[in-house]
Amino acid sequence: MTKLKPEYAHLRLTDRIEPGVRVLLIGINPGVTSAFTGHHFAGPTNRFWRLLFESGIVPEPVTHVDDVRLPQWGIGMTNLVARPSPGIDVLKPAEYIEGWRILEQKIAKYRPAIVAFVGVTMYRALWRVLGHTDAPDIKPGFQQATVHGARMFVLPNPSGRNANFTYAEMLEAFRSLRRAIRRLPASAQRRQDRHRRAGAASAESTAAGRGRLSPAAGTTERTTTSPPAAAPSRTAPRRRGSSRS
Repeated sequence: MTKLKPEYAHLRLTDRIEPGVRVLLIGINPGVTSAFTGHHFAGPTNRFWRLLFESGIVPEPVTHVDDVRLPQWGIGMTNLVARPSPGIDVLKPAEYIEGWRILEQKIAKYRPAIVAFVGVTMYRALWRVLGHTDAPDIKPGFQQATVHGARMFVLPNPSGRNANFTYAEMLEAFRSLRRAIRRLPASAQRRQDRHRRAGAASAESTAAGRGRLSPAAGTTERTTTSPPAAAPSRTAPRRRGSSRS
């Protein structure tokens, strides 16, 4: 007897990333509510959007329907695993491996200054691929690894079911990210602005050749970064993560 797939199995969220984003937020995979609404972190008990505003990362109150606006504040959003599920226990090891391969390509393409994993357990699942030789003691904040020049940051999972952190601790972690964003050098912002303009110019040029306009797109070249404190490896992760969106 063939097992029927749930009605949300084919649904996928759209990445909220544009050339020039300074921070890329990473969830583990979409929850069922997010899959049906088409927006990130849409679960009714998830505190992600409240934390984003109260920490000062965004300047006004927002909800999941505002995820399309994040790039205007220099923030991008995607997931490690694309397929939605009611919990992460159903995700297969191969999905984490494939998810990292795709995520690493996005980091290379958009070149954010900071990549923030929304969930401690997710970073723990990737520590090998991120270049650590031993399992690190992972706490919220910056980690000793970089990928394509982006520094790795860890935030607590904002799910209402996360009992490992109080709301005050979650808020302090988000505020720490906000302080890190404000410390980014102006030179980095100018490079990202040039990257954004170059992508827009390239898209307009291509569209003009076809006789119509198309949305701006970023360049796709890869760069070689200087060795980080824990130089990133390109091998696949062996463990699973646990952030939800």
